[in-house]
Amino acid sequence: MERTKVGIVGCGNISGIYLKNGRETFDILEIAAVADLIPERARAQAEAFGVARACTVEELLADPEIQIVINLTTPQSHFSVAMSAVRAGKSVHNEKPLTLTREQGKQLLLAAQDKGVRVGAAPDTFLGGGHQTCRKLIDDGWIGEPIGATAFMLCHGHESWHPSPVFYYEIGGGPMFDMGPYYLTALINMMGPIRRVSGEAAITFAQRTITSKPLYGTIIDVETPTHIASTLQFASGAIGTIITSFDVWSSQLPRIEIYGTEGSLSVPDPNGFGGSVLIRRAGDTEWRTVPLSHGYAENSRGIGVADMAYALRSGRDHRASGSLAYHVLDVMQATLDAAREGRHIQIESSCERPAALPLGLRHGLLDA
Repeated sequence: MERTKVGIVGCGNISGIYLKNGRETFDILEIAAVADLIPERARAQAEAFGVARACTVEELLADPEIQIVINLTTPQSHFSVAMSAVRAGKSVHNEKPLTLTREQGKQLLLAAQDKGVRVGAAPDTFLGGGHQTCRKLIDDGWIGEPIGATAFMLCHGHESWHPSPVFYYEIGGGPMFDMGPYYLTALINMMGPIRRVSGEAAITFAQRTITSKPLYGTIIDVETPTHIASTLQFASGAIGTIITSFDVWSSQLPRIEIYGTEGSLSVPDPNGFGGSVLIRRAGDTEWRTVPLSHGYAENSRGIGVADMAYALRSGRDHRASGSLAYHVLDVMQATLDAAREGRHIQIESSCERPAALPLGLRHGLLDA
């Protein structure tokens, strides 16, 4: 198989799994170059993962053989780097969130359309075996018609373990923009687009003290809400509840549950690819574990990039699409707007549910 050449911009913590899977898992991808604002970091990753070239961002974007740019920069740089890639005639896959604002997201998608290239974005965890199994159970009617959902992401933030946690508490950070994309993308994959939201939000701790190295003892001023509760009305009529928080010390709430007219479904952590899928149908006396119907239950980050590469060749839609990522961004921003303004917000955007993965794919392939 002729490989699609890919370049990675941003060689921080998350780049390792993209590099590993690009080399070992997805036959269609070839990581041709890496770039970072810190040249030593790019050179280190290139050496560690056998990438032919570590270079500047400008050099990577000027390479005519690179078709897809994986943008792993911090959220504040997602828009500028992605726009530079699109203007260079390359498709781009951003880490989440797609951009910081709706206006940036709209500009990016319009520019890509004008250039005839594609935009995608993380998370691609919804393509993992755990969530594809849940998608199949819902599509096959195992819980009847979905009528409701709950989603909970509760922790006490990142300053105790992350080496550079400041941006999590800046505008564009916080638990909704950091972790909300995993939960909202998973819900949309299973239940379709969202048409209205309401919300409440608070900053519980005005300052945070970093206790991880190398910034131990640094005080962070918190600029964005860190406890957010929202209700979601799906276009289907189903009603969802989501809480994301960096203010909670501990919790026993589930990650995601889907409630249908004929049963309930317990969905695994959307920040992973596998996990346990549990179902309890009407009349059952206990929850039952469902064997996974799909592969990619291990850490398969980069599967969305590989899917885009296949889609570029066949002309089909790619699953971790720009329209999906923009809809998630719109919902997240609307939640904060609703909290600030004290009203329901109608969601202007929409998207199609991404196509489910086929059954029985050989590992490393995404098209039958």
